[in-house]
Amino acid sequence: MSFKALFAAVAILLGAGPILILAPIVAPAFAQGVRPAAPPPASSLIDLNSASRDDLMSLDGIGEVRADAIIRARPFKTKTELVERRLIPEALYEKIADKVMARPPPAAPPARPAQPAPRRT
Repeated sequence: MSFKALFAAVAILLGAGPILILAPIVAPAFAQGVRPAAPPPASSLIDLNSASRDDLMSLDGIGEVRADAIIRARPFKTKTELVERRLIPEALYEKIADKVMARPPPAAPPARPAQPAPRRT
């Protein structure tokens, strides 16, 4: 859960008044440059469009059958397509969403228009 979401939940539970009491407690952390944990760098994410079967199986909840289904369903435009195409349940997606990405496949070169054959006279 992100800091903002946690802070919003506390605000809802306690009402707007107690937020003023929490501000001196929370503000010093931000003043010191403390930030919530950043998502992993893109280089450590598993690309759904190019990952091997073994790479996919390294994810929690992805076994042989699901890894094969993901490979057969390629290409993906977004990682949310795992749920939209019903390859995995939403609960499993929430566990692995921060570990995967869907890098678009390389664009194919534009097709050359067919040129007419030269006339022989």
